[in-house]
Amino acid sequence: MSLRTCAARRTTVCAVGLALTMTAACATNPATGKRQFSLIGEQQEIAMGQEAARSALAQYGRYPDDELQTYVTGIGTKLAAASEKPNLPWTFTVVDDPTVNAFALPGGQIFVTRGILSHFNSEAELASVLGHEIGHVTGRHSVEQMSRAQMANLGLGVAMIASPDIRPYAGLAAQGVGLMFLKFGRDDESESDELGLRYMTEAGYDPHEMPKMFVTLNRISDMQEGGRIPVWASTHPDPVNREQTTYARIEKLPAERRTGTVNREDYLRRIDGIVFGENPREGYFVGNTFYHPELTFRLDFPDGWQKMNTRQFVAAVSPEQDAIIQLTLAEGDTARAAATRFFESGAVEQGPLWGGSFYNFRTVPSQERPAVVRGLVGFLEHGGMVYRLVSYTPSEKFGAYEAAMQRSLASFDELDERRFLNVEPKRVEVLELPESMTVSEFNRRFPSTVDDATLAVVNGVEPGAILEGGTLVKRIVGGKLPER
Repeated sequence: MSLRTCAARRTTVCAVGLALTMTAACATNPATGKRQFSLIGEQQEIAMGQEAARSALAQYGRYPDDELQTYVTGIGTKLAAASEKPNLPWTFTVVDDPTVNAFALPGGQIFVTRGILSHFNSEAELASVLGHEIGHVTGRHSVEQMSRAQMANLGLGVAMIASPDIRPYAGLAAQGVGLMFLKFGRDDESESDELGLRYMTEAGYDPHEMPKMFVTLNRISDMQEGGRIPVWASTHPDPVNREQTTYARIEKLPAERRTGTVNREDYLRRIDGIVFGENPREGYFVGNTFYHPELTFRLDFPDGWQKMNTRQFVAAVSPEQDAIIQLTLAEGDTARAAATRFFESGAVEQGPLWGGSFYNFRTVPSQERPAVVRGLVGFLEHGGMVYRLVSYTPSEKFGAYEAAMQRSLASFDELDERRFLNVEPKRVEVLELPESMTVSEFNRRFPSTVDDATLAVVNGVEPGAILEGGTLVKRIVGGKLPER
């Protein structure tokens, strides 16, 4: 919120706050020097961030490399110590997702994806992104957004609330994953750029790596796909003239702050072997068939349906987005127990058995759910787990989709072909270049399983650039999927 807006509301909102036991204040933010309106106190902010962090780890998973986790935590801790909030319970975590992004949660929970790490080419680039995310926390950008939303929801009823704990914000906190990806405004982004530059130079890093990193991130966002986490550009809107603005800020720094640590070689050696792109060990599609080598099953989906694979489910949605087929873990120790639990809620009515394992069902209409949905559901035991296979659509469209749903659900089967079981992900391999060459020449002499354009972006250079001999460079190896 701008200074002018905050000042205009001070006599109304902050005066009302005197009559409340909840926290509501317009105070000067020590990081930005601006007055800021907030309904959320620091302890509430920390609690909300920690709750959302648990959701993040449950949904996306921690990247299984303790040395890399420790390395990123060390850099983040050094940057946080240079901020105006060194005593927040800061955490820095690498999540197991191929997309190129980083996000900050209220109270000091910072996450970076393995995808973004695989595209950096120096420790200073990593420091610039961590500093930027720390700036979102010290700038209280998430809290400010939530306060504005909460104020809009409270309206004239604000004076009726009298709870000192987090209960008034339970709805916001319960959004969990949504809290991770609040889309910041361009003013917030510019402010975080400025704060991140401050923190990285305070910590002794070369500030010139920050504008270079922004250029790389923009190039990546233009060509990126896949992953469960949004890409950088979708959650960090680009302020106008971002690179030029950052260079101008660097020019205003004291001379001793305009240089610093880059640490290129050490960084590259630390990410040598990191998984690049989607990890087929977590399941993958070949055509319309989904294979899961770790859980040893396969499942076919209808042609033309939009397919998705997450840590919680695999699914496909019809082209008209009016039907879905989904596989997920079921609630229950046995297939029979899971089926009983599904139908005992009273929300669905059990219909005739189909195919020996699947039930027809329809939703029970109510005031909250007037529309009736029809579908098929089955519960299968495989590999010591119980799976729920379900498909559904509005009742009037069930006849059109029934055959396709039946074929898909009935296709669930054990996966025992070694060529589908033995897949491995793509990985970054770091090597020393014996002599100077172009990106294309490098890809011919040291073949990668990605094209020249991707290889250029991964190495932070333009497609026609010369890679200098004697330097460390990255190529991408492995990850070829079997053909059907």
